[in-house]
Amino acid sequence: MTPSKDAVILVLNAGSSSVKFALFSAETLQPLCRGGIEGIGSRARFGGASGARAHLFEDGLPEDSDHAAATHWLLDRIRRADGLRLSAAGHRVVHGGPDFAAPVVIDEAVMTALEALIPLAPAHQPHNLAAIRAVSGAWPDLPQVACFDTAFHRTMLRLAQIFAIPHELTDQGLVRYGFHGLSYQHIADVLPGIAGERARGRVIVAHLGHGASLCALHGGRSVATTMGFTALDGLMMGMRCGAIDAGLVLHLIEQRGMAPAEVSEMLNRRSGLLGVSGISNDARTLLASDDPRAAEALDLFAYRVVREAGSMMAALGGLDAFVFTAGIGERSARIRAAIAEGLAWTGLRLDAARNAANDTQISTDDATIPVYVVPADEELPIARAVLSR
Repeated sequence: MTPSKDAVILVLNAGSSSVKFALFSAETLQPLCRGGIEGIGSRARFGGASGARAHLFEDGLPEDSDHAAATHWLLDRIRRADGLRLSAAGHRVVHGGPDFAAPVVIDEAVMTALEALIPLAPAHQPHNLAAIRAVSGAWPDLPQVACFDTAFHRTMLRLAQIFAIPHELTDQGLVRYGFHGLSYQHIADVLPGIAGERARGRVIVAHLGHGASLCALHGGRSVATTMGFTALDGLMMGMRCGAIDAGLVLHLIEQRGMAPAEVSEMLNRRSGLLGVSGISNDARTLLASDDPRAAEALDLFAYRVVREAGSMMAALGGLDAFVFTAGIGERSARIRAAIAEGLAWTGLRLDAARNAANDTQISTDDATIPVYVVPADEELPIARAVLSR
């Protein structure tokens, strides 16, 4: 698209319990405003906004807002803003399946295809698609672009994508897709300006938040990742169990008499940090607790990152840099230190003062493996994709 000087791109990132948004100048891609709504499904709250247009968003969001109400509240404020002319909207869509390996302009055929993928990402895909429909309702003629978390990982070799299951199932698209791709795309884009030539080498990125995964990058491209066919695989997360023996799932169904829906709800909503601690799915709450179960949950979280990092190093054939991103990765010095301690054998060492300050480089100057903290930004890659359509 060729934007006019006052044109604005809207980016929506609808998660399982949040809706993040950003407004970008369509001419320069400079952010005009960023913000988000958190706690949807429990106690919805506006998390604040920053930027020149932040005044558009004030308190007034009802605490009982579901995704639809929260999105409507957000779009209503954008629609009523003076001098704000939207030229296009971009959306994070978690699952693109086997057919969507790049951003795509949304039409009815695309929506039908994405609806068919809801069973593969039931906690996210419905909210992603609902946000698209909400924008269509507010601006029926506005072009919209879908950007996929799975697309970034399509550069993985076939052996990194397939499971050891009958080949006919693989041919039907039952493969490792990987997620958090927009976050990893941003890291790949900005890391050369931070790490220099090492950014083109063997890099592990740890996206550690309520959802968590690792990605092995080489030459800025995905080589391996911890999430699989769904976002349930890999690392332990806020409420998701991560990698688990399939036999345990069968045991719960066949021997304990649990229905598949019950098992799904347990593994997706009652496991992870919440399940192990019995206290909270929020690492901040657990870090502030003196309950030994909280400590065990955090220790297990760090242990699983260390274990899976070894797998990523094996896929890369070594390691040249390590990057932390997302909420826990950016803000928890204690968890970063625990992970670094587990990886000390690689030559990875943190500078305590830098780590405590959440500096961009938190490793010691003489460390063999430099370690960086890079803020996550899933919205900017979406805005860039919109501009390129």
